[in-house]
Amino acid sequence: MSHTQSTGQDVVDVLMADHREVESIFVELESRQGTSEHRRQLADVVIAELVRHSVAEEAYVYPTARKTLPDGDQIADHELTEHADAERTMKELESLDPSEPRFDELLSHLTATIRHHVKDEENGLFPRLRAAVAAEELVELAGKVQKAKKAAPTRPHPAAPDHPPANKMLAPGTGLVDRMRDALSGRPTTMEELRAKQS
Repeated sequence: MSHTQSTGQDVVDVLMADHREVESIFVELESRQGTSEHRRQLADVVIAELVRHSVAEEAYVYPTARKTLPDGDQIADHELTEHADAERTMKELESLDPSEPRFDELLSHLTATIRHHVKDEENGLFPRLRAAVAAEELVELAGKVQKAKKAAPTRPHPAAPDHPPANKMLAPGTGLVDRMRDALSGRPTTMEELRAKQS
């Protein structure tokens, strides 16, 4: 069965929706509008979105690429390298006030890294996965990715494992600790939470 015959959202649909969400936050951050506190909260939301997305890709999407694409190992390793670079940048960005000059430098680096990564995935990896993997499996992967994102960390952990099975075992516990820290500090991790704080 081809992708178009499938009625459910597949993993590519889910990941591309994440990409659009992150891009809209980047655009708002780049406008440099709003208070320093609002920009800090936007940065927190985009970091949380990116971490959840990365953890889900590392747990399910890249192993699928390794298994189904002839150059899957090379592609997955390249994507993991980009994730690691982004995660180190997010870790540094996490502790900065938007009034510090380094904040905008790091934000520019992160934005460029992620936009390059998104372009790679959407023009290369995603179409190739849709061509190589059965539609039913892609829909099943979408469910696994959504579930992984719910349990995933919301803060960068550059030293955390990025290959199964270690990442699948450790991410939920780290995610629980992160969500407790977020709740105690009032840190928003989604645009819905941020809008609720502002209303």
